Amino acid sequence: MSVRTGPWGLVALLYAAGLGAAAQFAKLAAGFTALEQAYPEAGAGLGLAVSLISFLGVALGLVTGMIVARLGFRRMLLAGLLLGAGMSLVQALLPAMPLFMASRLIEGASHLAIVVAAPTLIAEITNDRQRPVAMALWSTFFGTGFALFAWFGTPLAGMYGPAAPILLQAAWMLAVAAGVAAMIPRRMIAPPPEPFSLGLILRRHAEVYRSPAMAAPALGWLCYTLTFVSALTLLPRLAPGAPWLATVLPLAGIVLSLTLVAQLLRHVPGVQVVKAGFGLSACVVALLAMAPGSALLWIALFAVLSLVQAGSFAAIPQLVEDPRERALSNGAVAQMGNLGNLTGTPILLAALSAGGQGAGLLFLGICYATGLALHLGLAALRARAARR
Repeated sequence: MSVRTGPWGLVALLYAAGLGAAAQFAKLAAGFTALEQAYPEAGAGLGLAVSLISFLGVALGLVTGMIVARLGFRRMLLAGLLLGAGMSLVQALLPAMPLFMASRLIEGASHLAIVVAAPTLIAEITNDRQRPVAMALWSTFFGTGFALFAWFGTPLAGMYGPAAPILLQAAWMLAVAAGVAAMIPRRMIAPPPEPFSLGLILRRHAEVYRSPAMAAPALGWLCYTLTFVSALTLLPRLAPGAPWLATVLPLAGIVLSLTLVAQLLRHVPGVQVVKAGFGLSACVVALLAMAPGSALLWIALFAVLSLVQAGSFAAIPQLVEDPRERALSNGAVAQMGNLGNLTGTPILLAALSAGGQGAGLLFLGICYATGLALHLGLAALRARAARR
């Protein structure tokens, strides 16, 4: 039996699930120094433990969307939360490195289940007026969750060792799972009738990435994620002399997403907001090329990127009506987002090494211009299909 609550109570619960998914990265980052002391023989390979979840996301993001739509959003969200908590409990034991890495790989399935099921459920439980604000809120889950767990987890790791932030994240996941079990209805959407097979997986990939509606948020998201983590990681080389920017820049995007952008999305379609974000971002990068040391321009860049961040998630339920297709679109966003996070930093580092700050800014500008061009082209394809 589910506990009755209003849509915003459920949105808050699902957002809490997203914070737990972000903490799957933050729990190791918060205690990384202590983790290195616990695994001195791991060396640079320990860094792979943080990013291993992303590898699974690239391979299985869209497949997860298919599985979530088939087995039910509530069931998969619960499974993802419980699996994530279980893997955290294993990791808190600080087992041998092969087992630790295996648990991180399995945890990737938990992460995918959460980031596909939760936003799809948010789109289902909110009405047309509530949905843009709810999706803008969801778009901040990673930055907010990472910051919160790093804030609480880093001192915990210093006092009690690397297992402490891991156990904190496990407790969070279990608490959210209890809330989901009590508050989310058992079956909100009927599963698809087709038998699950390799052929169906290949057909769905082709169907999603050929669709100008289902693919648009994911392809734009790739252009965004190629630059977001990479720019923050390599900020000392892009904006030397302003180390405080690494803290301020993510906060600028989060605050704007939850305030001005959330209100803008009540009146302007998500795709239009994304296009504006990419266009403005390209303009700010052009200004940075003339004044690369300007902290104000870097803050402006991450502020206008919040248009892309919030608009992309708001666009999914606006472009795709069927809940199962929304799950596929969210799966594609997870897939492209993980691809961008994995490849963005090496590409930007190569650009900076080859051509300095100017080449790094050129890479950022190309990504934003490509994102705008993709959305313009896909919008034209959707308009042409609507006229037929």
